[in-house]
Amino acid sequence: MNLLDLIKTRRSIRKYTSEPISEEHIKALKSAALCAPTSKNCKDWKFVFVTNRDVINSLSTVKEMAGEFLSGAPLAVVVAADTSLSDVWVEDTSIAASYIQLMAHSLGLGSCWAQMRLRKDKDGNFASDNIKNLLSLPSEVEVMCVIGIGHPDQQRRPYEEDNLPWDRIMEVK
Repeated sequence: MNLLDLIKTRRSIRKYTSEPISEEHIKALKSAALCAPTSKNCKDWKFVFVTNRDVINSLSTVKEMAGEFLSGAPLAVVVAADTSLSDVWVEDTSIAASYIQLMAHSLGLGSCWAQMRLRKDKDGNFASDNIKNLLSLPSEVEVMCVIGIGHPDQQRRPYEEDNLPWDRIMEVK
């Protein structure tokens, strides 16, 4: 499958089977994350790969809405950065998260990004702070997202060329 086909067929998957993810696949996901570029090659990102069911369940409740699907994922990847190393950590972690999701799809796995940066729980606490407390991460680390990954238990149609929002493209020649 070429890269464009991989991109068109990768869709957000929020339902997973109970089948665990192999260590070989987890290693491939880690490698993909570590290959992501960073500004000035500062490598400000940090990744926490979580397979512990109790911790994954806790991650699914750190913000008020739209993180519940994480509880069904056999793997959750916390994508974060050391903000003391770069002022463009948001961009760096976003690229890395995309690499992880594309690698997951190439391995036949489903994934979905749960936004954590600037999101709050029902008590007004930041989700990133909740995750830092849960995982004992240092204060200079900020969490961008948590990616749920697993064997898909739902099907999504790929993007079709004719239905892409072509009006969003501008050209200057």
